[in-house]
Amino acid sequence: MAILTDYKHIQLDQRGIPRIAGSTIKIIELVMAHLSYGWTAEEIHVNHPDLSLSQIYSALAYYWENKQQLDRAIQEDLEFAQALRKNSSQSPFVSRLKRQNILN
Repeated sequence: MAILTDYKHIQLDQRGIPRIAGSTIKIIELVMAHLSYGWTAEEIHVNHPDLSLSQIYSALAYYWENKQQLDRAIQEDLEFAQALRKNSSQSPFVSRLKRQNILN
């Protein structure tokens, strides 16, 4: 069950994660594109044509109103990904490419 927010296009999922209403896109996914690549709302729209500019601006406004909480969630996601990379072994495919000197 989704929980509506004060933002027209933003809802919280059952775990409290903010998403674009009616989609599976997390707010932090759009925010990370904005922060990492420096994309404007219009550039995010080019890469997510299924979203309206209104939805994207609403997501960015939600981020700036909840910056500390969402920055913490982004940091936790990055740390989780780093831990997975650190603890995972190399795939057989990558090992084979390296043996064939295709990858360094």
